[in-house]
Amino acid sequence: MKIELLTTFIEVSQTLHVRIAAENLYLTQAAVSSRIKQLEDELGVLLFDRSNKRLKLTAEGHRLVKHANEMLIMWQKIKQDVGVSHQNSDQLFVGSMMAIWDIVLQDWLQKIDRNLDDVHLHTHNFSPVELRKQIVGRLIDIAFLFEPPYLEDVITEKVATVPLQLVSTDKDVNFGDSHSMVAVDYGESVNSQFQRDYAEQAVIRHNMSQPRIALNFILEAGGCAYLPKQMCFEHIRKGRLFKIENAPEYRREIYAIYLAKSNKKPLIEDALMLFPYLRN
Repeated sequence: MKIELLTTFIEVSQTLHVRIAAENLYLTQAAVSSRIKQLEDELGVLLFDRSNKRLKLTAEGHRLVKHANEMLIMWQKIKQDVGVSHQNSDQLFVGSMMAIWDIVLQDWLQKIDRNLDDVHLHTHNFSPVELRKQIVGRLIDIAFLFEPPYLEDVITEKVATVPLQLVSTDKDVNFGDSHSMVAVDYGESVNSQFQRDYAEQAVIRHNMSQPRIALNFILEAGGCAYLPKQMCFEHIRKGRLFKIENAPEYRREIYAIYLAKSNKKPLIEDALMLFPYLRN
């Protein structure tokens, strides 16, 4: 099986759109479709349900995502160990929950690029359970989660505290009148607070896993959602969103975990120091 088939599959599984995947991979749509078909033929299963306008992963496709990510990470480590890729550079394998990228990690990656210019980054998305397995299995160097695990020989660092505020596309909405709310998954601690505060007051229209998806949705369709303050600042300034006064505010902690005995510990510590929270 060729690595590029797995790379293409992962991109399509994340975008669920052949055209967008082709643009991201700098390929033609025909090449992307051909690679997916070749992978399906090799495995003898359908990886995507094509019966509707939008692609959807099949059960077999969902199972392959986990294995494909692990194989791609291992391939990068193999190239590193045999000296094929990026000589004279340090490699840092970073894994995170999808929701955390937009909240704090995009800026952090830019800081690594500016301040640690000999570092080559590899980034991957995983569920919280998979992130723990990837760290323990030494397939990634740093993992970012909302709720860190208590594992032996794993160091946990709080890297950010993110204020969450209730915003709406309607400037006349008051707390208690929150209709068409999009609930965002920020982890159990915030979710349980939200349930207590809004058990009888809010009409939950949709539940979404990522703040960026919720933001784009309400900007297009209207409604309200709890979003990271820094994510909606510009939209509030331009009058596209309005903060709902007197609504409860929450805070979401974000943690980094890494192995205490990692041979990259000095590099990991240097990278984490680029978070303002750890410098203060």
